[in-house]
Amino acid sequence: MENLIDRLLSNLNNFADLGRQRAFELGNPFYYKEDDNGYWRKEYSNGDIFMVLFDIEFDDKGHPIKIIDTFKKKIN
Repeated sequence: MENLIDRLLSNLNNFADLGRQRAFELGNPFYYKEDDNGYWRKEYSNGDIFMVLFDIEFDDKGHPIKIIDTFKKKIN
């Protein structure tokens, strides 16, 4: 019998879907890269999608603590 890890690894596209789902469960937006001239997409659980640029703020140990994004335009 195929185990869960083997099934997940057989289709790596699942990871983006799991990440989106988890971000929304935590009340956070989901960021992903498309071919938008260097911009990222920021998606909210209500379906709103924006093009953004962002920087990541790190603590003194190098752990990411905050995303600072700059709005470009709303996509939908």
